[in-house]
Amino acid sequence: MKTEFPIALKRPLVVFDIEATGLSPRADRILELAALRLNPDGSRDDRVWLLNPGMKIPVESIAIHGITDAEVADCPSFADKALEIYSFFEGCDLGGFAIAYFDAQILNEEFLRCGIKTFHPEARAMVDAQKIYHKREPRDLTAALKFYCGRDLGDAAHGALADAEATLEVLAGEMERYPDLPRDVDALDKLFNPIDPLNVDRMGKWRWVNGEVTVNFGKKKGAKLRDLMADRLDGHSFLKWIARSDMPEDTRAVAENALRGYLPTLGGGTKQA
Repeated sequence: MKTEFPIALKRPLVVFDIEATGLSPRADRILELAALRLNPDGSRDDRVWLLNPGMKIPVESIAIHGITDAEVADCPSFADKALEIYSFFEGCDLGGFAIAYFDAQILNEEFLRCGIKTFHPEARAMVDAQKIYHKREPRDLTAALKFYCGRDLGDAAHGALADAEATLEVLAGEMERYPDLPRDVDALDKLFNPIDPLNVDRMGKWRWVNGEVTVNFGKKKGAKLRDLMADRLDGHSFLKWIARSDMPEDTRAVAENALRGYLPTLGGGTKQA
């Protein structure tokens, strides 16, 4: 298959996307890897791998990508296909949408677990469609004022009063442009700041996964709160760091309660561990 592509290629470009068991490059595993390799001569190779992660797929992840345990039960593992996948990517640049911080990293972690230490996504040229989109279509106050109100913020940009006035204008402009939007604050809050029932705190720093409260950020993403409580050295140090941080009160409260021996409950209360 020949593909017309507006970017000159010195090396093959693999545009890829990954579905996984979760959002931690280290703790989670790849379920599906789709890769389109565009070659400098215009030819194209497409591959899709459906993989058995060797772990139970969280129901929260199934709700997003629809891949179930039964669907991958008889599929090969990543280790079974590692050399085949590595060969497909070998000598290629990388492309995708928001791949730098997750897709490329989880793929590298899978290779490392198989003893393949030369994938090195950070050393490859990368074209990320999301980065181009965000750079060329900014979503800041200046851009919003221009879009909704037809004027520039000008030299007053980033003065507090000017920014507040501009924001008020943008809100009015949004109401005019989108007549279907609700006209009261509570309804707007519910629509645009929905509370995810799987979040333990409003910011989602703590999250329910398979009935367990887990860390949802940083190096310990995916760690169970129960395990942190049991680890009186590193685990307690992490909990104390959160408790003393400037994170929101409800985020800190989970850590504070855990240090006292209490776990959150699904109903919003606490129980003794």
